[in-house]
Amino acid sequence: MAIDYLPLLILVVVSCVFAVIAIGMPALLGPSRKNKQKLEPYESGIIPYADARRRFPIKYYLVAMLFILFDIEVIFLYPWAVVLRDLRVLALIPISFFFLLLIAGLVYEWKKGALDWD
Repeated sequence: MAIDYLPLLILVVVSCVFAVIAIGMPALLGPSRKNKQKLEPYESGIIPYADARRRFPIKYYLVAMLFILFDIEVIFLYPWAVVLRDLRVLALIPISFFFLLLIAGLVYEWKKGALDWD
């Protein structure tokens, strides 16, 4: 039974070795000459007027995390919507709990001020 997984193991090992070689060879063999032009960000041929290495406000990260959270919510809702006619009332109970949990999380984020842009 374990012999059946041998091709998969070989594939994973060869892939990992190839990835390490592909990432490591340029770092070992290639020259590393840094100058002012290479360290500047490329702006479609336009000379940058400010430093591109600055911190983003935390509000952008909060919005991104909330987007991912509700995107995952939609992923969980698709299978439920597909089988809704077959399950009838039986499917309504768990999805109601799921919705209540999501609404509680949204209200919590709202109360904490994560949705305020100021």
